[in-house]
Amino acid sequence: MHLPTDALPADPVAQRLRDRRRVKRAALASVAAAVLLCVVYLMQGRFDAMPWTVIPHALPGLVGILTAPLLHGSPEHLMANVLALLALGTLAGTVYPRATGRAIPLAWLGAGVGAWLLGEPGSHHLGASGVAQGLAYLVVTLALLRRDRASVAAALIALTFSGGLLVAVLPHDPTVSWQSHLGGAFGGVLSAFLFRHADPPAPRHVYSWEMEVDGDPDDQPNSR
Repeated sequence: MHLPTDALPADPVAQRLRDRRRVKRAALASVAAAVLLCVVYLMQGRFDAMPWTVIPHALPGLVGILTAPLLHGSPEHLMANVLALLALGTLAGTVYPRATGRAIPLAWLGAGVGAWLLGEPGSHHLGASGVAQGLAYLVVTLALLRRDRASVAAALIALTFSGGLLVAVLPHDPTVSWQSHLGGAFGGVLSAFLFRHADPPAPRHVYSWEMEVDGDPDDQPNSR
């Protein structure tokens, strides 16, 4: 099932060029975000990062809602989130460039608010994994809402890259901030509902086997 549209690609060559530009823009934006995280991590040795993390139920810990996604606790923590953002950022930005740009702030804030409200008092929450979860839930939820081929394919890829979406937002590892994952996921789902019409459906190619139906051939859509 796909969204009703007559937006057949009138010029396949031009469409391929547009698709490549979208992939390039999304990939460059994701790389820029990854580089930013790496630079901040290299600078963490020069200042005390703890006051800039999310500290649940503490007023000073509210600052971390804005800053914690930029901080990481170890090289392994950093690389895991960098790889997730590269994959999911490129995927979401390619298929839903407008919705993704609007969803990132909601996932960012949602991750911080979730950690602040649900985290254990005295704990410290940091890392961009909540934002990555928001992107994954954005892509999967949009597939459920739109149900066109591109969105379903994107959701399957997101599920592959993000691992267990349900496990990530539930308590399973004391070293993992499931609270920020849950908040980021909420931001992603909310964004999907708010911005589901921000990006028009991609032009749909009509294959020859779809045209093999009874009726006047002149009444069938052209395959391009």
